[in-house]
Amino acid sequence: MTSETVPGAIERRAIDPIPESERHGRPAALFTLWFSANMQMTTVATGLVATALGLGLGSGLLAIVLGNVVGGLFMAYHAAQGPKLGIPQMIQSRAQFGVAGANLPVALVIVLYVGFFTLSAILGGEAAAALFGVSKAAGVVIVDALAFVLLAFGYDQIHRYERYVALVFLLVFGAVTIALLSRYHAMPAAPAKAASPAMVVLGISIFATWQITYAPYVADYSRYLPADTSFLRSSAHTYLGSVLASIWMMSLGLLAGLVANKAANADTTLFFAGLLGPGLRWLMLVVIMLGIVGANVLNLYGAAMSTGTILTAGGDTTLARAVLARGSALRIGVGAAIAVIGTALAILASGSFVDGMTNFLLLLLYVFVPWTAINLTDFYLVRQGSYDIGAIYDPAGIYRRINWSTMAIYAVGILVEIPFMNAELYEGPIARALGGADISWLVGLAVSGALYFAVNRAGRGAAA
Repeated sequence: MTSETVPGAIERRAIDPIPESERHGRPAALFTLWFSANMQMTTVATGLVATALGLGLGSGLLAIVLGNVVGGLFMAYHAAQGPKLGIPQMIQSRAQFGVAGANLPVALVIVLYVGFFTLSAILGGEAAAALFGVSKAAGVVIVDALAFVLLAFGYDQIHRYERYVALVFLLVFGAVTIALLSRYHAMPAAPAKAASPAMVVLGISIFATWQITYAPYVADYSRYLPADTSFLRSSAHTYLGSVLASIWMMSLGLLAGLVANKAANADTTLFFAGLLGPGLRWLMLVVIMLGIVGANVLNLYGAAMSTGTILTAGGDTTLARAVLARGSALRIGVGAAIAVIGTALAILASGSFVDGMTNFLLLLLYVFVPWTAINLTDFYLVRQGSYDIGAIYDPAGIYRRINWSTMAIYAVGILVEIPFMNAELYEGPIARALGGADISWLVGLAVSGALYFAVNRAGRGAAA
């Protein structure tokens, strides 16, 4: 559908299927990509939530580990879809929701990409401003420009970047871990305080949702792997990279909250920049910038893939043909637009704006739990990896324009979560009765997956 993509060159494809002649790479690359994508300040800031919930070192680590270990399973299983189907993650939703019906979850995920890009840009901009002695606005522009340049090169260069910086992160954050542990052990012993079980459960939910949030991204970065790539290897490398890095960074956030809660929450970037001493402050700032670039390029890339999905939902139109034929133009054009929007929002952001956006994004995350349950159930249990790729691009094909039964299941999956939710903007009655414990993601996964399987158990799925 487009011109050939040469491994290592500027990527020319976008949402069209990757032919076997262009497949390349090894599953191990998925480990370094997801490892580096999580070695950044946004992950650390998420770990700070543990202390806000009143958790100590033991209970906080328990919540962080359990949340990531369980949540990572649902995220990592999407990795096997890339080699098998050779298409981006969100366009796969057409097989469940219909070619046009998939635009609903796709549009929501674009909002998520923009939101996370903006929040990460703020943290990266603070590091760049401190490093170069410029304003925070200029710092945001510097970091976002770097992410955009990497996006312009595309798939192979993104993988290459994440692989190179992984070693840097390993060494520098290793030293940061030692510094934080030293401060923690130097603290005077405090009376042991039992953590609330409800807050431990809430923490587990928050950290599990962090992993599930990555589900809309995953297959974008495995779709060039050979079609015969092992399901286990692609999923295992994705799982280990994302889960190990997230546990590590969130644990650093937990330690920072226990050692210096006020300073760490007031300015997470500058607090961590000072942990290695004045002489190495510059190095920590560089590492923080590199981490934000590694995370935000994924937001730009995903936004481009998802926008292309929406633009081609009408079938074989002039617009759809242009999008499919000019993948690099789509990626660069949409990436530039998202980068400009996210940069402007980050520059204009006030404290109340950041709090409001954070709370909105946390609420939005609930809608992706039913989506991942439906998508995985369809791939592994209903169709067992067997799809008509051509029909995914044809609204008159077997997957139809809109699959109303899936849309209804998706709506039910979101609705059943509501009584179990505990977010800043809303606390459901069951969550309140449980003392604040949030198990909505478990309910959403179970109900959505079970309903979808029951309706489509004949194996015909959206074509039924």
